Amino acid sequence: MVEHMANHIFRTVLMYFLVFGVMRIMGKREIGELSIFDLVISVMIAEIAVFALEDIDRPIYDGIVPMLTLLLIQIAIAMLSLRFRKVRLWFDGEPSVIIRNGQINRKEMRRQRYNLDDLLMQLRSQKIDSVADVEFAVLETSGQLSVIPKEKSEGGGTHPKKKEAKLSAKIKYEALPLPLIMDGKVYDENLRQIGKTRFWLKNEIQTKGLSDFKQVFFCSIDHNGKLYINAMDEK
Repeated sequence: MVEHMANHIFRTVLMYFLVFGVMRIMGKREIGELSIFDLVISVMIAEIAVFALEDIDRPIYDGIVPMLTLLLIQIAIAMLSLRFRKVRLWFDGEPSVIIRNGQINRKEMRRQRYNLDDLLMQLRSQKIDSVADVEFAVLETSGQLSVIPKEKSEGGGTHPKKKEAKLSAKIKYEALPLPLIMDGKVYDENLRQIGKTRFWLKNEIQTKGLSDFKQVFFCSIDHNGKLYINAMDEK
């Protein structure tokens, strides 16, 4: 009896530290920010730990080996996602524009099975009481709603800037900000969406002291037409 209880305690303590270690290695993201892939891995790890604790007659490695296998899969996919954007999009999906310039995208809401009650609740949580006050609302892959409100004028009304409106008319926002360069690779399709060329982009990065696209780790443009440029780390 004592030996049986001691075995239970040992397994429980071992599984606790093992699951804790695995989750720490997977990364420091809140539960609400987990991608679908990370969430599936987390649920499977939890289930494996439960099976290992419930059936004390099974060898402990029947739980440890599958758990470590899932950890290796998660690390491998994470490394590939860092290197290849297509892998990131395949596993994590793309953000969806729900509101653009105060207009609700009903087609995208139906595609995402996202109802008006959910939309209004998330807008209220960000202290926005009217859809008309929203420039962009993007449903992230984690299920959270990112909201960019319209800029307010001195008289209390709302209006987008002319530069912003001109750029917004050209861009079909699939993600905000819109990436132009990632990991030294130029996204020509995104350049075409904003009516720009590689020549224009080259001039822009040269103003930051960068002579080649491969020197840029990340470059994006926001809804105001403002560029963000981050250079590669020097090796």
